Formats: sequence, C-alpha cells, structure tokens
Amino acid sequence: MAPPAQSQRSPSPSQPSGKGEVSDLKMQLRQLAGSRAPGTDDSKRDLFKKVISYMTIGIDVSSVFSEMVMCSATSDIVLKKMCYLYVGNYAKYNPDLALLTINFLQRDCNDQDPIIRGLALRSLASLRVPNLVEYLVSPLAAGLKDSNTYVRMIASVGVLKLYHISASTCLDADFPQLLKHLLLNDPDPQVVANSLSALQEIWGTAASSEEAAREREGLISKPVIYYLLNRIKDFSEWAQCTVLELVSKYAPPDSNEIFDIMNLLEDRLQHANGAVVLATIKLFLQLTLSMTDVHQQVYERIKAPLLTLVSSGSPEQSYAVLSHLHLLVMRAPMLFASDYKHLYCQYNEPFYVKKLKLEMLTAVANESNTYEIVTELCEYAANVDIPIARESIRAVGKIALEQYDVNAIVDRLLQFLEMEKDYVTAETLVLVKDLLRKYPQWSHDCIAVIGNISSNNVQEPKAKAALIWMLGEYAQDMQDAPYALEGLVDEWEDEPSPEVRLHLLTAVMKCFFRRPPETQKALGSALAAGLADMHQDVHDRALFYYRLLQHNVSVANSVVNPTKQAVSVFADTQSSEIKDRIFDEFNSLSVLYQKPCYMFTDKEHQGPFAFSEEVGNIAVDNDDEDLLLGTTTKQDSSSLPHQTAALVSLDQTEPHAEQTNSVIDDLFGLGLSSSPAPPPLKLNAKAVLDPTTFQQKWRQLPVSTSQEVSISPQGVAAMTSPQVLVRHMQQLHCIHCIASGGQAPNFKLFFFAQKADEPSSNFLVECVVNLSTSKAHIKIKVDDETASQAFSALFQSAFSNFGKA
Repeated sequence: MAPPAQSQRSPSPSQPSGKGEVSDLKMQLRQLAGSRAPGTDDSKRDLFKKVISYMTIGIDVSSVFSEMVMCSATSDIVLKKMCYLYVGNYAKYNPDLALLTINFLQRDCNDQDPIIRGLALRSLASLRVPNLVEYLVSPLAAGLKDSNTYVRMIASVGVLKLYHISASTCLDADFPQLLKHLLLNDPDPQVVANSLSALQEIWGTAASSEEAAREREGLISKPVIYYLLNRIKDFSEWAQCTVLELVSKYAPPDSNEIFDIMNLLEDRLQHANGAVVLATIKLFLQLTLSMTDVHQQVYERIKAPLLTLVSSGSPEQSYAVLSHLHLLVMRAPMLFASDYKHLYCQYNEPFYVKKLKLEMLTAVANESNTYEIVTELCEYAANVDIPIARESIRAVGKIALEQYDVNAIVDRLLQFLEMEKDYVTAETLVLVKDLLRKYPQWSHDCIAVIGNISSNNVQEPKAKAALIWMLGEYAQDMQDAPYALEGLVDEWEDEPSPEVRLHLLTAVMKCFFRRPPETQKALGSALAAGLADMHQDVHDRALFYYRLLQHNVSVANSVVNPTKQAVSVFADTQSSEIKDRIFDEFNSLSVLYQKPCYMFTDKEHQGPFAFSEEVGNIAVDNDDEDLLLGTTTKQDSSSLPHQTAALVSLDQTEPHAEQTNSVIDDLFGLGLSSSPAPPPLKLNAKAVLDPTTFQQKWRQLPVSTSQEVSISPQGVAAMTSPQVLVRHMQQLHCIHCIASGGQAPNFKLFFFAQKADEPSSNFLVECVVNLSTSKAHIKIKVDDETASQAFSALFQSAFSNFGKA
C-alpha cells in the first residue's frame, strides 16, 4: 500500500518560508532604495510591514539595517514611522549599525514637517547608545526651542532620556534650565507637564550635591507651585496628578496659605477621574495633619466624592477607591458611622469588593448602628455565595468582640448553628470560642447549644479545635464532654491536623482534673498516642504532660487549669506603625496591598530594600525603618552604642595564609622571603551613607562576592533580634547597618563600610540570616574591586566571631 500523501501547508504570510526570505527582502529593499518610479512608496510599505512583522515575532532581520536606512529617504510619514521603529529596536544591540542612522535622523530633525521633526527627535533620543550622545545634544537643544508644540513635547521627554544615558552630558548642556524655562513660560500645558515630570526625575535622582538640592528647592518654591495650581485646569488628568504630587512636597509656612491651596483645588474633588480625586485628597490630608479640627473637616468633605466614585465606576475602580476609604475608616470610624448603608453589598459585585465592604461595616459599627448592620450581615450568612457567608459570620463576631449589643449578637450566632450548614457551623464555632474567652458569663447559654453538636459533623481543623477547646474548658458543665473526647482520642490515627491533636491533648488533661474517673482512660490513650506521634510539637507536648503528671499532680493541675482572666483585647494583625506608614503612602499600591511599599516592591527594580518572600513579614525597628524607606532621616551617631576605635586588619583574619607562603619558599631553598603582605584594610569608624546613595550604588554596582557562611551555635543563641548583630558589627568592626528587619528565624540586614583613608570607597553588604539552618547568605558590592577580597575576609571573620565574645 502506498503511503498517504503528506499534507502541504502553505507558509504563513507573517513568517519566512526559509532562510532565503530575509535575503530576498534585503535585495528588494536595495532595488527600491534608489527608485523614484510611481508606486515605489506602496511597494516599500509592503516590504517594511514584512520586516516589522518578522521583527515582532523574534526573527533577526538586522541584516537589512542599511537597506532600511536607505529606503527612509522619503516624505511618507508611515514609512518613516516603521523605519524609526525598526531602528530603535536594533540600535541598542548594534551600536555600529546605529551610527548609520545618525545622518538621516539629524536631517529629519530639520524637516519642514513638524511631525517628522518630532518623530525623528524621539527616535534619535531612543537609540540609547552612549557613544552617540554627542549627536543628540544639538537636535535636542533645537527641539526645546522649536515653534511647534509637538516637537517641544518630544524634546522635553528626550532630555530625560539623555539624562539616563549620560547625566553629565545633560547637565553640562544646561538642559534642566531650558526645561525650567519651558515649565514657567510655555503656553502649551502638555509641554509644561512633560517638563515638570522630567525635572522631577532629574533632580530627584541626581547626586546629593548643593546644586541638586538648590534646584529641588527651587522646583517646589511658592512661585512655581502657585503658577502650576492656577493652570491646573488646563492640564490632562495625568499632568494634574503630577502637579498634585509636586504640591504635596511643598510645606506652606502658615495656615492661611494652606487654606489658599485647598480653595484652589476644591473643585478637583468633583473631578470625574478617580486618580485626580485621590491625589487631591492625599494633599488635603497631608496639609492638615497638624490641624486637628480642620483635618476632621477634611474627612467630612471627602466622603461624598469617594462614595460617588465607588458607586459610579467599574468593580476594579470601586475596589481601589474602597481600599482608600477603608484606610480612612480605620483611622476615623466615627466620622463614617452614619454612612454605613453605602457599604451594603450589591448582588452583582465581585467577591473582593464585597469582602472589603464587610471589613468596613465591621469598622464603622457602634452602639447606634450595630443592630442594623448585624441584621444585614445575618442576611449575607444565608447567601448562596459560601465565601461571603463565611466573611459575614466573621464580621458579626468581630462586632460582638467590640462590646456592641453583645446580647443580641450571641443569640444570632447561636441561631447560625441551627442552619445545619457545615461552613456556617464551622465559622460559628470559631467565633463562639473567641466570645467565651472575652465574655465567660455567656458560657451557660453557649454550652447548652454547643453540647448538641457532634464532633463527627465538624471537619474543618479550626472549627474542630474550637469545639475541642470548649469541651475541655467547660467539661464540668457539659455532661457528655468526657465521652466526646474519648471518641476523638479513639480516632487519633485518622486525624490529619496537628492543631486538632494538640488541642485534644490539652482538652483531655483539663477534663481529667475536673472529672477524673470518667476521663482517666481517655487520658492514658491520648498520652500514649501523643508520645508515638510523628509530629514534633504533638510528641513534645505529650511528653511534657506525662512528666508533669509524674512529678506532681497538683502542679500539673495549676499549669493546665490556671485561673484565667477574660481576654480584653485581641491582637491586631497590623501594628500602628505599619498603619501610619500605609497612610503616608496614600494614593499608591500600598493601600491596595495593605502593607508598606518595602514589603512588596521588586528587589531587582526597586533597589536593595525589597525583602524577599522567604523572609516573610518584616517588623522593622523605628530607627531603621526610616532608612529602609529611604526617607531623609539622618544617621544619629549619638544614639548608637559607643564605637571602639579597633580596626581589623587582614593579617589578623587570615594568619595561616602568610605562614603557608613562607613554608613554600623555604622548601624551594631559594632563601627568598614570602611576598609582602598587603596593607591592612582600615575602616572608618564614623562612616555615614544616606539611604538614597546606598540604593543607587546597589543598583549600579555588580556583585563582587556571593556566598553562604555558617553561623556558630553561640551566634544562633545570641541573635534574638537583628540589633544584636548590628551592635557587634559596628562596635567591634566599624561595619554599619543601614537597614534591618525580619522575624525569627529569618532576618535580613544591609551593612555598609568605608575605607578610613578613602571615604568615597564604599563596601555594601546584603546579609540574609536563617537561624533554623544556621546559615547566612552574604552578597557584597564594592566601589574599589581591588579591596573586595580583603573586605570579604574581614566581614566573614567579623560575622563568624559573633556570639563568641
């Protein structure tokens, strides 16, 4: 039988059918380059489209670079746009080829058509080839003074591109001053906005010099601020946000000026764009922080705009605005208590919006509105949406824990148990446990209902643990408690949750001291099962209880069943410092993520202060937190422990290396002494480095040393917090800490040091400590590569000696 004929697939028009396709394109482009026949531009368009499509899907078409440049000699704007796109894509990776484009780009920068002038200038500034910077200066200077608005817009952004390629060239050409002239004198608002954005970035990232500081101060001076505020209505939404961000950095000298600024921006609260409204609100809140009465009036004023944005936008916009409203509600719940009905959930809202509204309803609940809010939440508990039902039950419990209308809420919670829905029962049991810890007086009513619940009907670990806790805590009031616990002990091997097994051990012990005859068998079985348990925590607790009973039964009773006071306040998941930090970062992603920016920013793009996921949630100390966020807090040497003047030298850290060299020389019998030891590395005991400079250097410098070192057992025991290691490195070794954080067993620290005789030579260190593995990963970056090895040895020696002194 003949084999079936293979299907022939026609080549895709967007992909070359073979290696010769690009060569054919090159030949056709070359033929058209010098042709002026009618229809030539149409033929060029078709070829250019093919080249761009190949480039887009990742096919290398750099071989047609010169032909594309030759074909760009045309007045067809579409052809020029495609050529500029092609050139911008390949120029960065082929600097030699990019040189071919300079002539035609410079020629186009002088074209009569302003669109071509602007496109050519944008492409010239986008080449990003440092060797070609000199060819950009003259067209850029001409573009900033061009009579056409579009060209000036492109030129103002081009200055920023030049600054990132070569900051010195940009500053030497005095481009920032030209931008400032455009900022204050250009009639077009978009040119003004582009100039402002470029100046903010230039002076914001410029080196810490007197000139940069003076220019920054000039940018946020009163004349500039008021000039921009008076023109703010002419700007686009993006430009208005840029202006408002600049105004937020301005500190008015008195309250009259604060009111003037707020009056100028009053109508921005009614803007249809949510970003403008939030930027205005941030400015109002910031301006009135020191004016308590006015600050509260600002809260009242901004409620209506925020609630309007919540109800008039998409779900995504509603969530963003609700997140900011939630932040304000947490700071001043009483001011929003009368608006609780605006926070009721709509049936067509997504889960993430409903969840946030439930959190806000919990926050605004007080004596006057609790009944209405709880009634609404109870309706959600019967919702077919299970996640929302769970969240609503938790919200009811949180309101009860705030001592609002506890009597009615406890009755509502107990009614949830009669709904015979597994997830409702599970959430209710957890909340009842917390209520009993805070309101023990309700134990009689709760236990009467809890006693009728079979543990076999509860499968979720947290709910089962809560039920077991109540069986042990109130064993004397629950007739079947010993028998229920005995049944659970019999099913020990089938229980997958260590949390449940831990609670079961403790509950059986409590029950034993209250009803010994009925619980003795269950206790023996529980201890035997716990001692044989493979989970370390369960095994250790069982062993502890066993030895405690062997030692003294009365002591064991006082340990397991102590006299307990009711819980007054449950710990908040966020500290007040974290909340204040989020408020300071109003109108940013920090509000949406509900954590400060240093906890989620990408380390690669945001500098060294982005903590990796393995470190977990960072609890930063006050002294280091300002440095961590790159604020203007300066290092106060007077607040640090006394610094010793001891300087560590290389010959102290590596004594064996010098001795080994001498032995080798003697073995050869040449009578030669070993090579002279390098001079000792001396560090500056009073080194100072601001966080911005540290962050910039960390981005720019390559990694000199990256390795993992072991931590001694003494070091593991001594490191109760990052500050212990900080003091050790600073006092004894002149290595200073600029930021630290973490929670045991993981810590992260950033150190810096400077040469004693050369303060400009910096050593930067990232140290990630894992106490559970007794390891630390060290990454070092240096200004002077010749001193890298010496500092690496010094740092490792200092680190290894931690805890031994």
